[in-house]
Amino acid sequence: MYRFKIDDTTVILIDHQVGTNQWASTTPLALLQRNVMALAKFAKGTGMPVVLTSSQETNLNAQGPLMPELQVALPDAFASRIKREGVVNAWDDERFANACRQTGRRNFVMAGVTTDVCMVGPAVSALNEGYNVQVVCDACGSSNPIAEEMAWRRMERAGVGLTTTNAIVAELVHNWATPAGAVAFPLLLT
Repeated sequence: MYRFKIDDTTVILIDHQVGTNQWASTTPLALLQRNVMALAKFAKGTGMPVVLTSSQETNLNAQGPLMPELQVALPDAFASRIKREGVVNAWDDERFANACRQTGRRNFVMAGVTTDVCMVGPAVSALNEGYNVQVVCDACGSSNPIAEEMAWRRMERAGVGLTTTNAIVAELVHNWATPAGAVAFPLLLT
């Protein structure tokens, strides 16, 4: 497997919205949010590009706005987030796909909620377009274990790499005795 590096990777966070996160019962909410924020803060602290997207933020009864913590941690990415108006596979929204392409990076670290609906499509689509994709399993979640398992199987069969927050951050750091290690270590201990 190709090893991802800070200078060739983009972090892409899909639909981590206050309502949608509540549907992700396969990953405890506190763990899900901790891992999403660890990815966001690590990307910010190391200068990695970040692309954020949301689906129907104005539907307050279901999806709602992106996690407010993302706005604090990533104000620029938050301001330029791609607000989809119902497109399920985010990659089918040209604004989102182009935002990912325009980072100029070939490696994508992706996470999204829900795994079975919002994550599979863009991960496989980006892979099919020639990008290297790793999905951060513990920064995702589905409404039930069967849906989650089927999503992992589908992505893995397509060639998407599956990882965890700590594993991908460690892979990107490569050496704890670096500035990136200094950014990462406190995030992984919280």
